[in-house]
Amino acid sequence: MFNWMAWTTPVAVFFTCILVMLIGMTVWEIKSPTVMRKGFLPMATTRGDRMFMGLLGAAYINLAFIGMAGWFAEWFSLEQEPSIWISFVVSMAWLALTMRKG
Repeated sequence: MFNWMAWTTPVAVFFTCILVMLIGMTVWEIKSPTVMRKGFLPMATTRGDRMFMGLLGAAYINLAFIGMAGWFAEWFSLEQEPSIWISFVVSMAWLALTMRKG
């Protein structure tokens, strides 16, 4: 069923993190209902809104990194393309920032 997908370790970790976050957010919402608030995002949001926007941003960060990895190797005179773990860390930092301050 999933033969078309390149299941590398970073991909598996990324999807596992999303699954764990969805389960955690569900439990958190049941225990403590969310309150709308305004952070650096241009509108009032709930926790679920911020998680959705953070996940979209994380996906775009990962896609941009994958698309630019060859350029990074060329610009910084690297022998090989930089590790995908760099974009994973950056995207998770973006997600944490969006969840906390968004």
